[in-house]
Amino acid sequence: MKVKIEIDEALEEDEVIIRCKELDDSIISLQSYIAGKSDVKQCISLYKGETEYYVPVKDVYFFETDGRDITAHTADKIFTAAFKLYELEALLPGGFMRISKSTIVNLDHIYSITRNLTASSAVEFAGSSKRVMVSRGYYKALIESLRVRRLGRLKG
Repeated sequence: MKVKIEIDEALEEDEVIIRCKELDDSIISLQSYIAGKSDVKQCISLYKGETEYYVPVKDVYFFETDGRDITAHTADKIFTAAFKLYELEALLPGGFMRISKSTIVNLDHIYSITRNLTASSAVEFAGSSKRVMVSRGYYKALIESLRVRRLGRLKG
């Protein structure tokens, strides 16, 4: 990997561009790390009808597919996203995780998980009555990610 720094005094704000042959875990980790160090509020472009909204990523509880449409859920609103789920998975910061074929959640908003040994388990969110299902195949990874994330907050 080559690393290059260019100084351009004409820039109004710093910009980081990652050029890669393919999007892999190391590139996604690098993007998440850089985004996490930024003081800038990350926003995502979401839609309601013909109106485009710029919603802070941290306010999104989860994204889910409903047929061909991707919806983004905040505590009290539902928006449409102009991305595919796999594109969101690559773009979103490290606090987001896929928990089923059709859902990506923001780990910071998870309030509880009701485990079901024979089927999907229910995930509930703080400050909202919304809930989604975590597939059995993703359950252990979700629990581990939550554990690591919570421990990191306690240490910091």
